Amino acid sequence: MAEWIDTDICVIGGGSGGLSVAAGAAQIGASVVLIEGHRMGGDCLNYGCVPSKALIAAAARAEAHRGSAPYGIAADEPAVDYAAAMEHVARTIAAIAPHDSVERFEGLGVRVIQARAAFISPSEVEAGGHVVRARRFVVATGSSPLVPAIPGLDGVPYLTNETLWDLRERPGRLIVIGGGPIGLEMAQAHRRLGSEVVVVEALKALGRDDPETVAIALSRLRAEGVEIREGAKVAAVSGRAGAIRVAIERGGEIEGTHLLLAVGRRANVGDLGLDKAGVEHTGRGVTVDAGLRSVSNRRVYAIGDVAGGLQFTHVAGYQASLVVRNALFRLPVRNRTDIIPWVTYTDPELAHVGMTEAEAAKSLPKGWEVHRFDFSRNDRAVAEGRTEGLIKIVVARGGRIRGASIVGPHAGELILPWALAIGQGMKIGAMAGVVAPYPTLSEVSKRVAGAYFTPRLFGRPWIGRLIRLLARLG
Repeated sequence: MAEWIDTDICVIGGGSGGLSVAAGAAQIGASVVLIEGHRMGGDCLNYGCVPSKALIAAAARAEAHRGSAPYGIAADEPAVDYAAAMEHVARTIAAIAPHDSVERFEGLGVRVIQARAAFISPSEVEAGGHVVRARRFVVATGSSPLVPAIPGLDGVPYLTNETLWDLRERPGRLIVIGGGPIGLEMAQAHRRLGSEVVVVEALKALGRDDPETVAIALSRLRAEGVEIREGAKVAAVSGRAGAIRVAIERGGEIEGTHLLLAVGRRANVGDLGLDKAGVEHTGRGVTVDAGLRSVSNRRVYAIGDVAGGLQFTHVAGYQASLVVRNALFRLPVRNRTDIIPWVTYTDPELAHVGMTEAEAAKSLPKGWEVHRFDFSRNDRAVAEGRTEGLIKIVVARGGRIRGASIVGPHAGELILPWALAIGQGMKIGAMAGVVAPYPTLSEVSKRVAGAYFTPRLFGRPWIGRLIRLLARLG
């Protein structure tokens, strides 16, 4: 006999978004059931953000050996223990895992069911011999690596961001299909750890970001020895473990020992029984309104990757807060995308929020401006020998901040005040007026904001006349 459970909120998926909903709702006082059929913590903890940044950190230590000569330290080629680097990744996951564990959430009062979930009606979900009836459901099942239909791929061993972390032997020559953030982060990390790396991208690498800032990041990767082939569509794959061949359309073949697929992600909507629940969905995910509520079943919300929008952990967390407010308190909410920053964790990092220059040209009325400031003019960057970088902002008529792109060291940290400014509708004068500690990289934000006022204050004849008039008045 199935156990019947009645609850306020049933969360399907124990990744970052689902865990945020479950924790928030339970601490407010709602009854919560959380269903997870695989690993608590989801993709971010187990396969994505956490392990990739841990490997990037290991790779940065190796690169520091090679680049130490300008600082008076003897440079050398580091002896890399790839297996030990991967053990660092595993330890990092293990250290963070308790925060996402079943035990922690049960301690918060959440009923956790470790089983696959599927809707059996518009108001019921079955999981592991339990039938859950809820006032509200939150689908937070995330996404999985997209495996493209490449001829021959089914006969060749390949890696994804889910299986990469099982490696303990360093790839001799890694072929990466896909020049997006995941592909390029892993390409640079493996190059720094001693692998030869070739990235194959059908269009433009990091095509969603501002081309001017992307060029700086790609230049650094190429200088480190990462081969990046843009406009190269894969025609077929062949070979065997340790000897893989990737054929490129219009001729050419690339040989390598390992193959990593990083061509995008697909929403996890299969086997959820969404049709039985009357929940409209596509290959991109659940079809939701501006409040992240299903357009066809008002009991159901979707957040994170499965909601069909930007696929970032922090987006899932942001959307979780919106759903808790709406589902429990019936407060009106709106899922905003213009305030969402994103970061590519190459070195130099690439960060963005709001409009790019190209987007501004298409949608903003006349009078908008772009201003830039180079890291080479920042004293802290000069002191650290990290002068490759640029901050670029879009300012609408009237001084309203509409976008910022940064490429350089710690760009992911530097983007936060710009996300705040755009979210709060601030004007450029607020950033120009802030007092930044010296010497810090954060001064680039103040300096680029000041660049907006430079032509307005200097070179204007009437300002000089005003100053002379005030001087005569004592």
